[in-house]
Amino acid sequence: MDYRPYYPYPLRLLSQLVDLLLIGFGASIVTIVFVNAALRGFGGFDLAWSLELSAFLMLWVTFLGCAAAAARGIHMRVTEIIAFAAPKAAQRMIALLIDIGVIALLITLIWHGINISIHTWAQQTTVLYWPVGLLYASMPAGITLTLLFLIWNIVVQASHLKQPPDDGSRPLPPESHEGLA
Repeated sequence: MDYRPYYPYPLRLLSQLVDLLLIGFGASIVTIVFVNAALRGFGGFDLAWSLELSAFLMLWVTFLGCAAAAARGIHMRVTEIIAFAAPKAAQRMIALLIDIGVIALLITLIWHGINISIHTWAQQTTVLYWPVGLLYASMPAGITLTLLFLIWNIVVQASHLKQPPDDGSRPLPPESHEGLA
């Protein structure tokens, strides 16, 4: 379920910014790789910085994509076993416990990602001479956004909102619970 219609305006803007970055970074990756392959095939040379920049962009796309998926509520969650074995009331509690576990995991990833980024900031990449920590910063940045979206998704789900804010989206079914797992 797409939670974005339930987000407050600043959070919707943040989600849209993430989407724009993903579009821009993705298009850049495709363009850089295509141009470099064409230069290598037709010109006999390549751009030395293309691999480094593509890898940098791919890391950022990966973790920003995680946040975008969280905002849309489309991370994979296997619910069939719980739906078959537990009553509805227990399903909600189990889903909440899973979300709490995911929150703990995300906080751990943010903490370790920040530490790795700080400890590698002084190192430079081979061609572009960018701080290596900037590559590693993609994890805490993207996971922080994921955590923010997940927490708001839990709030939305817990409040059992029936109607989204005047955007014509479908209402949230009270018995469903989608999120990260």
